[in-house]
Amino acid sequence: MEILITEAAAEKINEKIQTLNGYIKLKYDIEGCGCAVDGVSALWLVPELDGDDIAIETNDRPIYMEKSKTVFFDEQMKIDFSNTSNSFQLKSPNQILNGRLNFIIQTK
Repeated sequence: MEILITEAAAEKINEKIQTLNGYIKLKYDIEGCGCAVDGVSALWLVPELDGDDIAIETNDRPIYMEKSKTVFFDEQMKIDFSNTSNSFQLKSPNQILNGRLNFIIQTK
């Protein structure tokens, strides 16, 4: 799996996390969706990793994902930031996976 982080997205991630410690996860969030196949992708800053998290190397920093959820993502993806919509975007060569990708800071 490949993930490219654009310069605009990298700058916005740095702005959001500033001095916080943690790991950035590309999460397939099924909370409140009713079914595991109805999830929504989101970026999470988490203080700790879970046992099934795997590291995906990028051009900027590692992004972690739950190994069991990789099936819901494309093989090549790009995390971008749109100034027009003021939001992160998750794209692949074939589709926009999430045009308004949330960035959520998790605490213990």
